[in-house]
Amino acid sequence: MPINYQEIYTRIQEIGAGAKERRKKKEERQELARRLLSDHASELDFLRSKVDAAKQADANIRCAYPLTESLASSHPTRDAASDATLIAADGSQIIPDRHAAVQFCLINVGAICMKMNSGETPTIFTESELLFGDDLLSNGFPLSEGMVSLKRDIAERVKLDELSKGIAGQVITLTDGPIELWGAKGEDAAAYNDFVNKYLTILSRLQSRGVIVAGYVDKPAADLVVRTLEIASADNEQIQKLREYHPLLGVSDRWLFGESRDPLLGPGERSAVFGMQSSSEKNYKGALSLQFFYLNVGTDGHPWPVRVEIPKWVADDTEKLNLLHSTLVSQCRVMGAKPYPYLLHRAHEIAVVKMEEKQQIEQLLALELRRNNEDVDDGSFKQSAKDLQGRSRYD
Repeated sequence: MPINYQEIYTRIQEIGAGAKERRKKKEERQELARRLLSDHASELDFLRSKVDAAKQADANIRCAYPLTESLASSHPTRDAASDATLIAADGSQIIPDRHAAVQFCLINVGAICMKMNSGETPTIFTESELLFGDDLLSNGFPLSEGMVSLKRDIAERVKLDELSKGIAGQVITLTDGPIELWGAKGEDAAAYNDFVNKYLTILSRLQSRGVIVAGYVDKPAADLVVRTLEIASADNEQIQKLREYHPLLGVSDRWLFGESRDPLLGPGERSAVFGMQSSSEKNYKGALSLQFFYLNVGTDGHPWPVRVEIPKWVADDTEKLNLLHSTLVSQCRVMGAKPYPYLLHRAHEIAVVKMEEKQQIEQLLALELRRNNEDVDDGSFKQSAKDLQGRSRYD
């Protein structure tokens, strides 16, 4: 038996016994968060000065930067242009596996383009890139999972840039997750900087064409606004040691904007637009600087706040912001009780790579290599043992 259930069950009982104390601490912190929000929601100059002081003490601090709207403000969905074109892209990947007989990597991007309210059938696109041999090395180092993820993210944006060219009228592009590039920063700084520069070039082209760019973060776990409230409550000494200062530990923005009994945002409402204070700020400047808002795509009694990341050029254009807001609400309603943008869901379905497809690619590649008299290694014995008939486990 691979799991000692007696030990696990004992630990589960301990966790259950601590529930009352954890709930009490959590409720105290949530009450403090609401009080700090009430005290400082409209003190924008004060909040900005505190975040600026925190940034001086720690340039890597990550939080919301208040702009022009109260932290507690809410904005209902407004009627917007209905003939916009919506393009969603998502990607998946096969990571190089050292236990496999053949080493390769696959980046698969799925995209779908739809003219809203036109009755036209959406157009589907798939782009697959197979990496082999020297392609699996990054400046002499094996391609890491972080680097593969960056390649996937860039491939998604390249596809959105390509598909949005020449489309008349308003265009909205959607990706799943943040629009800020993540991953591999410490693994290969030169390669990461190359990815960032390429990404900034793509963003600049999209901005020059007036494209609405957005990243959709479902069930966000971040505490960006909550962290700003913590900073607001910190004295000068605590500002210098912010990494140790967490009076609202465990309180999330998702709770703050979507607390089930008294949510800050009603169904379909968005929050204020905030700036994104992070270590990546130096890369995203001017019209490309990163901003975000929270959006309740849920219903009465069942709030569901999501985070929507946008570049500054979208946030500064009221028409674009309203169009994005209304489009996301209508897209989420298509999915019913579990709201998520329908076109992003479709893009994921197009992009996902199944296990049998991975195996087929590996077999085809091995056959072609052997046909051309190139040596093909065996899979590892460890993998052979895992693949024995009758064995099935998650590890």
